[in-house]
Amino acid sequence: MIPKASGKLRRLGIPTVADRVVQASLKLVLEPVFEAEFLPCSYGFRPNRRAHDAIAETRYLASHGYEWVVEGDITACFDEISHSALMERVRNRIGDKRVLSLVKSFLKSGILSRDGAFTDTRTGTPQGGILSPLLANIALSVLDEHIAQGLGGSDSTSEDRRRRRRRGLPNYRLVRYADDFLVLVFGRREHAEELRDEVAEALKPMGLRLSVEKTKITHIDEGLDFLGWRIQRHRKLGTDRQYIYTYPARKSVRSATGKVKALTGRQNVGLSLDSLLHRLRDHLEAAPSTLLRRWLVACHGGSGTV
Repeated sequence: MIPKASGKLRRLGIPTVADRVVQASLKLVLEPVFEAEFLPCSYGFRPNRRAHDAIAETRYLASHGYEWVVEGDITACFDEISHSALMERVRNRIGDKRVLSLVKSFLKSGILSRDGAFTDTRTGTPQGGILSPLLANIALSVLDEHIAQGLGGSDSTSEDRRRRRRRGLPNYRLVRYADDFLVLVFGRREHAEELRDEVAEALKPMGLRLSVEKTKITHIDEGLDFLGWRIQRHRKLGTDRQYIYTYPARKSVRSATGKVKALTGRQNVGLSLDSLLHRLRDHLEAAPSTLLRRWLVACHGGSGTV
């Protein structure tokens, strides 16, 4: 059990070394099969895709009329995925019974706690396993397909979408990174409210529930936090034009500055600049080392030690 930012605890299921080897091998076989049918709206834990791509897509859509946003939050997604529903989707693409049996055995393997107690795993795919992100994407692809194939979804032609706009009907686009997702609506707030209920129904067959408290409907002018970034439309200084801006969310900045303060405290007085930068890189992998060096040198008058 590890702490979450909300103060609650998150379960991690760490496979044994032998199981990790088998899961990695199984992922190499299964991933290309499912990648062939995964939709482009999904960005998490997929080859050649990253969070920045999801942010860029969100910004692009918001700049082109998709102004209302359903900020989706799934309750304990990795813990509540229905095994039977997930295996049914796996069987649709995989016919080898030995592979299916292996996937099922990992889902049903159970948890051995530190005190030696054994717990069955009746639902979910353990966070911490190499295969778990792929299995979660397989389960959540039901949402991708539901939004894409619905009226006004990404599978609609451009002419269909234009016709719907002329008739005052909404169009929808989904941006999903693992279990974090946004549904962007070209329409009105009531359209977004109707879609929220529709999304909840689409997830039910997989045993998943939307969090009532955390699933919000937001206008792009109000701004929203997604994958550690703040996305918001406001007027550009000195002009009358409005643009969509993306910048690090306050929560992400507080987390980064907190780590920097902890690593540059009094206990590290006397460390060389290179040693300190090495520690910072380990904790802040996304921060360019050149910028960190400039910041530290500026703070400490260009000296070689801190």
